[in-house]
Amino acid sequence: MATRVLVYMAFDFLDFFIEKNGDKMKNGINGIINYLMIGLFICVLLLGIYLGINKYLKYKEQERIKNAIVKIEFIDPLEVKFNSDILLSDLIKSINGDILNDFNIDTSVVGKKEIKFEYINEENIKVPYKFYVNIIDDIAPSVWLGNNYKIEKGSNKDLMDLIVCADNYDDHPKCAIIGEYDINVIGNYPLVFEAVDFSGNKTEKKFTLQVVNKISSSSSKSSSIPFRSLYNEYKKDNTKIGIDVSRWQGDIDFQKVKEENVEFVFIKVGGQNGLGKDYYIDSKFKQNIEGFKKVGIPVGLYFYSYANSVKQGREDALWVIDQIKDYEIDLPIAFDWENWSSYNRFKMSFNTLTKASEAFIDTIEKAGYQGMLYSSKNYLENAWQRKKSSVWLAHYTSKTNYNGDYVCWQRTNLAKINGITGNTVDFDICYIK
Repeated sequence: MATRVLVYMAFDFLDFFIEKNGDKMKNGINGIINYLMIGLFICVLLLGIYLGINKYLKYKEQERIKNAIVKIEFIDPLEVKFNSDILLSDLIKSINGDILNDFNIDTSVVGKKEIKFEYINEENIKVPYKFYVNIIDDIAPSVWLGNNYKIEKGSNKDLMDLIVCADNYDDHPKCAIIGEYDINVIGNYPLVFEAVDFSGNKTEKKFTLQVVNKISSSSSKSSSIPFRSLYNEYKKDNTKIGIDVSRWQGDIDFQKVKEENVEFVFIKVGGQNGLGKDYYIDSKFKQNIEGFKKVGIPVGLYFYSYANSVKQGREDALWVIDQIKDYEIDLPIAFDWENWSSYNRFKMSFNTLTKASEAFIDTIEKAGYQGMLYSSKNYLENAWQRKKSSVWLAHYTSKTNYNGDYVCWQRTNLAKINGITGNTVDFDICYIK
């Protein structure tokens, strides 16, 4: 706008100049060139004046900001916990003005973090300001171990692989068993399991290692529960009742399942054959998705993952998207990670695992589907650090006491329903908002 004004002023001047010197400038091409040259000169001159004034005003504003009264008092010590929900204003005890934008501090990385913000001070000056906050991890590693641990004499299993030792942030906590024991000699060995993360947080657990001749296996088979009785108990105005299936349910009679009033189904699309191994598609996936779609039952999916990084979580999602491109998916696609008994082999923190799941869900949702995390109550409470993903809760009880948010609940894996004869099936409840 200012440049346009200057150009208009230049041409006004030229009009005045031509009026006074018109006869001299009307003679052919030379007159036109003179006209243009004078106009260009005046434009450059006025632009130079404008830029000079603008530079001067900026200098004066910088001097004004430089000399502005700044009175800010921060919390002491100026540190916050890893993965905590903290606003900028939570770090400030007092300030001589008003913050322009009170935003959430990113606390997802431990260490010193630079924070920049602007505020209007008591002199009505917009002041830019920066400071540093320390993001700290004060949570000790998790060691999943009871008072006693039993192992068979001569076992070739490594105790360090069997006992889960994981940290909320450190992918490689130092884990060690302190004390002497002999796997080849029957007896009770008092030991200490020690875990230390890179922030210096330490967990110590005393336990007795029991080396025995043979561990007896208990194989008590639970009775199945009729789907109809579960349906009658849990069907409400705000619920939909469904099941989830895979190859373990064999060949399904989809029409009979439909007649049992099943309102949705989650189908296993596939998974990996192990950590770092190839993908496989569930042998009944195509049959299941086409069969349930044919009888009009809404379909969601789940994928069994071995992801141990953000990159792998994203690749898992891309593989799923490629398998389902020919189908319409009505319900969310769930990330299912259940490798807790071999967790140490994955060399990752709960933070890394959570980020892998979020990478899967984000990739799924960018492709136009809904994403969801599947897990049991115990691991939702003790491992996952999710903040935004929807949850499909697995908790085999008549009334869950899980306090977190969830959109679906896997109530039992022992439902017996007409149309599925190969095995029992998981019974699910999803909630309508």
